[in-house]
Amino acid sequence: MDDYDVFDLQDSDFAPVEATGRRLALLTLEEAHDLLRLLVTLAQESGPVSPEADRLAKEIAARIPSEN
Repeated sequence: MDDYDVFDLQDSDFAPVEATGRRLALLTLEEAHDLLRLLVTLAQESGPVSPEADRLAKEIAARIPSEN
């Protein structure tokens, strides 16, 4: 039994897919950098989400200007 068995997706409030795409376009540059830092941190951890976090971090880093 893994930890996800007790998590019921029906109890979660997910935004509709159409709204999610619009929200991502409205991230500020600061928010994008915050998200990138979070993904990089997750990618450095060993675990089931690290490969996906690494992939997403690379995708976001390629699309936003550096902080410097």
